[in-house]
Amino acid sequence: MGCCTGRCSLICLCALQLLSALERQIFDFLGFQWAPILGNFLHIIVVILGLFGTIQYRPRYIVVYTVWTALWVTWNVFIICFYLEVGGLSKDTDLMTFNISVHRSWWREHGPGCVRRVLPPSAHGMMDDYTYVSVTGCIVDFQYLEVIHSAVQILLSLVGFVYACYVISIFMEEEDTFDFIGGLDAHSYYQDHVELKPVNL
Repeated sequence: MGCCTGRCSLICLCALQLLSALERQIFDFLGFQWAPILGNFLHIIVVILGLFGTIQYRPRYIVVYTVWTALWVTWNVFIICFYLEVGGLSKDTDLMTFNISVHRSWWREHGPGCVRRVLPPSAHGMMDDYTYVSVTGCIVDFQYLEVIHSAVQILLSLVGFVYACYVISIFMEEEDTFDFIGGLDAHSYYQDHVELKPVNL
């Protein structure tokens, strides 16, 4: 197979998806975003499975990858809606951390151009050890960076879905036309070499 085939393109696309998912996983870990961490982990496993299926000519693995890309697009559309506060969702809730911490996106305090100032808590009435952070001067707000990440994931998944469907059809076509006898037509081979004898009772 040449290098410009659908199979080669799907391998390259899976490698790009892995790099993109690993980058996203790192920043979600830094922000303690547990729901995206879990989603990214599953995505990495399924992309590796799809990559393995493509390299080893296993169409069932590519089918799993194809189904997952549809779910992955849905998850990323939800993340876009969450950060753009569509449909009653609020980016200020603890939904992405499963309500177990008050952490937010890592990009909220560390985005490009952001100036971060740590303010100590007021002495009276505060029993917590929390410090408050003031962020100013961001070139791009954190919610738009999260939306860009999700949009890149959606784009890669949609292209991956199309290539995976194409590769599955090619693999199935090759399986249907493959002759296990070694290039001979199986029916004519057996008719020529098998002598039929009538059965007398």
